[in-house]
Amino acid sequence: MQPTPARRGTRRLARCAAAALAAFLFPALSHAHSIAGDRVFPATMAIDDPGVGDELNLQYGHQRVPGDDGDQSVNTFSFEYDKLITPRLAVSIEGAYVGQNNPTAHGFDNFGVGLKYLLYVNEAHEFMTSVGVNADLGGTGSHAIGESFSTISPSIFAGKGFGDLPDSLAYLRPVAITAEVGPSFTTGSGQPNAFNYGFTVQYSLPYLQQHVHDAGLPQPFANLIPIVEIPLSRSQGQTTGTVNPGFIWINRYGQLGIEAQIPVNRASGSRVGVLVQAHIFFDDIAPTTIGKPLFP
Repeated sequence: MQPTPARRGTRRLARCAAAALAAFLFPALSHAHSIAGDRVFPATMAIDDPGVGDELNLQYGHQRVPGDDGDQSVNTFSFEYDKLITPRLAVSIEGAYVGQNNPTAHGFDNFGVGLKYLLYVNEAHEFMTSVGVNADLGGTGSHAIGESFSTISPSIFAGKGFGDLPDSLAYLRPVAITAEVGPSFTTGSGQPNAFNYGFTVQYSLPYLQQHVHDAGLPQPFANLIPIVEIPLSRSQGQTTGTVNPGFIWINRYGQLGIEAQIPVNRASGSRVGVLVQAHIFFDDIAPTTIGKPLFP
């Protein structure tokens, strides 16, 4: 039997009430910085997300990669601070302290600056795209780690959530993909350029709970986003990169993340590495002070 118009209206009202209740019960994601409709794109670790925000990212990475005298272990402690100039435009500064063996060296890598603009958002289809440029400034790091030349990298960023799928595919609605693509140009004579690209696949359990079906997941699972990132780079005819499966735990004020780094080939590394992230959303913690755009 087909439901009557009155019953359909009651069901719609019930769904709206459930969505409102979910937003109240899960304030963690209601004000996050990178939003398209119901979709929250987390700040991913290896592929930059498609949004802009006022935020601080702290990250540790460990990899074992090929060196001039055999494999070497590389440990990296990095930071990135993004500041909103307007609600759509952000500037960034980043740096990393690197320690390696074979040969042994440690110190700061070159510091970087960036500019990123939120180009387009389609709320109904959970789509977002941005453009940006980053520059690693040659000679600003230690002589043991940093390069003498600069690198300039313009990029395009995009994200698409699948919340617009039909009811028959409702359990695929929590899926989202993001991507980043762009060249990397060096200023040093004889230094190779590169083409960087990659994508992520995510399944948002908060989205499942709030917009598909409340499965009654306890914490910390209710705020987990299982994710796979695949960052790649091609230079001088050789492709390098990793496959990074992991998890991000997100709430209103920030997120924590961990990923494995599985080399795609021998040139990319000899063992599985790790990325660990702590990310703070200043635009949600202090929206009227430090997290406020300079020109609202």
